[in-house]
Amino acid sequence: MTFAQLSVIGLVALAGPLLALRRSWHLPVVLGELLAGIAIGRTGIAWVDPSDPTFTFLADIGFALVMFVAGTHVPVRDPALRPALRSGVVRAVLVAVAAAALGWGVALASGVHHAPLYAVLMASSSAALVLPVVDSLGLGGPAVIGLLPQVAVADAACIVALPLVIDPAHAGRAALGAMTVVAAAVALFFLLGWLERRGIRDRVHDVSEERLFAAELRIQLVLLFALAALALEMHVSIMLAGFAFGLGVAAVGEPRRLAKQLFALTEGFFGPLFFVWLGATLNLRAFGSHPDMVVLGLMLGAGAALTHLVALAVKQPLSLSLLAAAQLGVPVAAATVGTQLGVLRPGEAAALMLGALVTIAVAVAGGALAARSGLVTTSPRPATGAPVA
Repeated sequence: MTFAQLSVIGLVALAGPLLALRRSWHLPVVLGELLAGIAIGRTGIAWVDPSDPTFTFLADIGFALVMFVAGTHVPVRDPALRPALRSGVVRAVLVAVAAAALGWGVALASGVHHAPLYAVLMASSSAALVLPVVDSLGLGGPAVIGLLPQVAVADAACIVALPLVIDPAHAGRAALGAMTVVAAAVALFFLLGWLERRGIRDRVHDVSEERLFAAELRIQLVLLFALAALALEMHVSIMLAGFAFGLGVAAVGEPRRLAKQLFALTEGFFGPLFFVWLGATLNLRAFGSHPDMVVLGLMLGAGAALTHLVALAVKQPLSLSLLAAAQLGVPVAAATVGTQLGVLRPGEAAALMLGALVTIAVAVAGGALAARSGLVTTSPRPATGAPVA
């Protein structure tokens, strides 16, 4: 990894903002970044090597930050969220039941016997995609408020379930690791809450702002990286560490200045680098020798959309059901971990990501439909989280 490569990665990552520039298209920024990675990676001209240790490590930092920012986007302190929690959980459970049935169906139809993995993938939602879309389109109202706990519950549950289904031989170890990471995140939540109640955080904030120390940012990064290190030590995806810590910070209350700093750090460099790396890792050329995996990817994407449509039975608008189908973190972790463990068939990792790309397209259509159907209560704004003063 060289500075020249970093500059080119940053340059091609601008495809994300360029594709998302036209508001009427309602395209998420990550779509252009993924496509840029595909173009310069294994599928395209192979200009960058995604297996480069430095590139991979920087991408891991980006993944942890993306999931952390996604966790902070969940407005857990919003009183309007609590009445919607029950309906959100009900919808997440209904989707999970439908995903379990379709997971077995996809496994039987494809001949790839990874039904539990497919069920988890199709039941998942991506807070990293859904919540920024909600923010950027200015979506609001009771129906949108009810969507947020559904996405958060599905994302968190599938993050925990993924290591259990992708490597059943070590399910016990994965369960212990997940519980350890979650317990550590809960402990950090209580620590941050105690610092908030004692006024220590306010004093650090005032000094940091006056002296330009960025102390809060430094502390948050230390805690996030420590939790990520614990996750790796316990053989758990850093996705869980980032998202759990983000939820804890959101529950305590994230200062507006810190939210802007984290947003700039993530969206300005590490996030785009991660998505370019992710696109570069995909070898869509494998579909040439394994065309059956194209069918598998399309079935996974369509299955995810269909499972989320069961929420129509409990009066969720069609547009929000489609938006909730968005997948990102769970398929990424499944493809990465599955490849590392050697439990996926040749071309299957690409099929998982193709399914995720299908759900992103479905979610883009859902977001556009929601905006056009009047589920907009505020002016569109950049997705900088839901900080508090």
